[in-house]
Amino acid sequence: MDICVHKHKIMNLTKLITSVLILLFCINEAKAQIDTTVVRRKRVSASRSSGELMKGANFLNRQLNYDVYNTFYRKRISIPIFNLRRERTGSAFLYSGLIMPASLISYGIIARNSKFLRRFDVNAYNFVCEKISGNISLDDYAQFAPAVSVYGLGMIGMKAKHGLRDRTIVMATSHLIMAATVKTMKHTISVRRPDNSNNESFPSGHTATAFVGAHILFREYKDVSPWIGIGGYAVATATGTLRVVNRKHWVSDVVTGAGIGLFSAEMGYMLSPVFHNIFRAGSNHKSWVITPALERDNYGVDLSCQF
Repeated sequence: MDICVHKHKIMNLTKLITSVLILLFCINEAKAQIDTTVVRRKRVSASRSSGELMKGANFLNRQLNYDVYNTFYRKRISIPIFNLRRERTGSAFLYSGLIMPASLISYGIIARNSKFLRRFDVNAYNFVCEKISGNISLDDYAQFAPAVSVYGLGMIGMKAKHGLRDRTIVMATSHLIMAATVKTMKHTISVRRPDNSNNESFPSGHTATAFVGAHILFREYKDVSPWIGIGGYAVATATGTLRVVNRKHWVSDVVTGAGIGLFSAEMGYMLSPVFHNIFRAGSNHKSWVITPALERDNYGVDLSCQF
């Protein structure tokens, strides 16, 4: 009886904390919108005459009401999960785009020591063995489909959020972070594959690669159509599913790989201004070339500079 009471109290406390966090987020959104509107008002007052100033003030008042309405009503439950949003609250920064990756990676790490989650991995493996026979080798190619689409859609005329050079910088940085993270965890955390081929099951590199490309695809073309990003995530999810079907990974390996892919893509966008400044410096005297290097068991990026 005491255990049930304690569980009930914990659930109520969790709901309360979640409600407070959502409320704080909405307040922070409203403050950011109001600050932006105040800056607009100052710019209008400095550049327009007195007659134009009255028109501008009326417009900004309507814009302020519209922004606050969007913040508290139309967008009150729209908490960004995938987009990396950096909002200043004093000296603190809120990186809400890391919530989903952190959750997925935490699941995989907890699964290493959780009997319940390990049992779920084994049950999923047994289900695959009973229902599916043979391997489907599409996962070796599907993992690169979202990344190829990032450039393919641009070639057919769709406008990406960033130019070719910036997209390539983000893509290269994200894949380097992803590859380093996956390789380090595979050799540090030794987990036997379901097919007993080796001890490099955790995490799934194929899934991480697919989700890096899918997340960049989403970030670049979400203003064109959100279905483009949804399609990318669907392909990445199918890649992870095929890794389980082919008995190359446990479910927890795939979930962690997805988190690493999303995290690496977010870090690629976070670091892109740094690399952009490096490559732009002295651009009149040197040129940079970034090319992918793909092999059967290895992949990477070649970087060359001509002075």
